[in-house]
Amino acid sequence: MVSFADVAVTDATAHRMLSDYFAERAETFPTIQGAYRTAFPDPGQFVPPKGVFLLAYDEGLEAGCGGIRELPVPLSETEDGTPVVRYEIKHLWVPPARRGNGFGRAILAELEHRARGFGATELVLDTNASLEAAGGLYRSHGYEPIQPYNDNPNATDWFRKPLTPLP
Repeated sequence: MVSFADVAVTDATAHRMLSDYFAERAETFPTIQGAYRTAFPDPGQFVPPKGVFLLAYDEGLEAGCGGIRELPVPLSETEDGTPVVRYEIKHLWVPPARRGNGFGRAILAELEHRARGFGATELVLDTNASLEAAGGLYRSHGYEPIQPYNDNPNATDWFRKPLTPLP
């Protein structure tokens, strides 16, 4: 059973996992796109209720990490006229040795749950087409391709999923 710990992105384990994630991306980044650009998350953006960073554990062993942060959307409304409350998924990662066990799905589901709890009406994310498994995970969870919402030089694909906030 997967469990989660809310931590600061500056937590030693979170920092190590993020460093491993960035190192893996730098190694596997498509050379045609140039060099991977590492950007450690701003700790202030991952503090409830504006965001959260999670470490995932399975039977006490590290299973992955991921976070959400609020992205303000000025003067935007949903179809029913309520304001758009947008959160972004960042740094969802499962170590290579732990992949294929459903941990990515579990982390994504927990991040969606947390976003709903913060009142999110939509989640967005960016990724790279070279991360085929990640793209498949997002599509299988109802994320749909959208136009770029940021200028992340590492991204080639952007996705969005509408949410119903928790009561």
